[in-house]
Amino acid sequence: MQIEGLFSNTVNLLGKSIDLRAKNQNLIASNIANAETPNFTPKSLAFDAELQNALKNGSKGLRPDTAPHHRHIPLRGGGSSLNSVTGKIIETPAKTPGKDGNSVELENEMGKLSENQIMFNASVQLLTKKFEGLRSAIREGK
Repeated sequence: MQIEGLFSNTVNLLGKSIDLRAKNQNLIASNIANAETPNFTPKSLAFDAELQNALKNGSKGLRPDTAPHHRHIPLRGGGSSLNSVTGKIIETPAKTPGKDGNSVELENEMGKLSENQIMFNASVQLLTKKFEGLRSAIREGK
């Protein structure tokens, strides 16, 4: 049972960010695992713009699946726009593929893996701090 409005938009955003970063981690790990596979093209998950758009539309109360029109009345509670963010899988080939057609640059993928892991850990730490604050507020009200 989901309780709407219990948590701030920040908690929902951090939770969605963690989910998307976990998906991206799997794609990057797959790229690294296929570094020797002929004709393999690496993939990544693009979700930053979609996440920002969902936040912008959510703060206006707009549903993400409708294009705003100047005569439309914004709907509140028409579904969480953050929940609809799934990201888009895009191919990210190297500029110079190998002789076997593989376009995975191992150094580049390892850098992406590290960056994604750092962002994942930061999101987890921020979410933990939010819940610690909530727990503290509950315990102070004994």
